[in-house]
Parts: sequence; structure tokens; C-alpha cells
Amino acid sequence: MSERSGRFVAFKGDSRLAQGGWVEVSRAAWRALDADPTAPILVFDCATGRVADLDPRDRGLEAAAAEPAKRGRPKLGVVAREVTLLPRHWDWLASQPGGASVTLRKLVETARKAGAGADDRRAARDAAWGFMQTMAGDLPGFEAASRALFADDASGLAQQMAGWPADVRAQVLGLLDPGASGQGVGG
Repeated sequence: MSERSGRFVAFKGDSRLAQGGWVEVSRAAWRALDADPTAPILVFDCATGRVADLDPRDRGLEAAAAEPAKRGRPKLGVVAREVTLLPRHWDWLASQPGGASVTLRKLVETARKAGAGADDRRAARDAAWGFMQTMAGDLPGFEAASRALFADDASGLAQQMAGWPADVRAQVLGLLDPGASGQGVGG
């Protein structure tokens, strides 16, 4: 069974079926497919705008959601990977309180906080772009809407999307402004 976190949205054709966590959205998508196996169902990850594949094993999510939480210490999520630095960088890291790992985590967190606004805007734009490519790539005004999106021209984007299906328009705008709709990046 796949374990997915974040926010997702399911579409049946041009209409939004469900949005929220993976369990809720996956259930809605499977119900729609059970009712009409030929229905054009797409599920999107709101953080990336990419299509998220439905896993047939996820049909049993109701049972998994009812399982009690396991006892013990949760996984911390620390991942070991290779880092290549010059000797002087390793020397400096070794001289820092807590050692190389602690210092690198602090540097990464500081950099994340410093660029958070720009990073969040870029991630939101990229998610909207991914969604637009799939759902609106053949719609009138797509190319002009794409140019407006990357030019950060909100009024031009809205103008080009005016003839698009309402749920597709709303999803693009929601991905661009996750705080307003609660359906975008981190929302």
C-alpha cells in the first residue's frame, strides 16, 4: 500500500472530484472508476502539479486508516548521502560545535528560511504549470496563459484562462495562491 503525504486533487474530465489528503482523494477516484471504468480520472499532487498514479492496493485504505498507530519512537527521517567538499571545507566543518552533520543541517535550515518566499513562489508556479500542461494543454489560450504565468502576469493569466472550465481555472489559481484556497503547495 502506498503511503503518501501532502495534498492531492482528483479530476473527472474537467470537473474536480475531491481534494485533500491521499486517502480521501484516492477513495473518491476509485469510487468514480468503479462507477464508470472508462471515466477520465486524473489525480494530481498539489505540491508538484504532476499526475499521481493510483495504486490498486490503495483500495484497502479504509482498513489501513483504521489501524491504531504503532508504539515506539517515530522515524526521524534522517537520510545518509554523500557530500563532496574540499579539504578546507571539511576542516572548517570539523571545527564547528556539533560536528559536520549538525553544522550542515543548520546551514541548510538558514538557507531555506532566507529563500523561503522565492522558493515557495517558484514551487507554486511550477505546480500550476505542471497541472496546466496536463489539463489545459489543448485549450484555447494555453500558450499565452503559459507566457503570462512565467511572466508573473496575473491579469494576463486570468484573461487567457477565461474560457477554460471553471474547476481547471480555479485549480490553477489555487496552486498559485495556496494560502487563499488551501489546495496548493503546503496548504
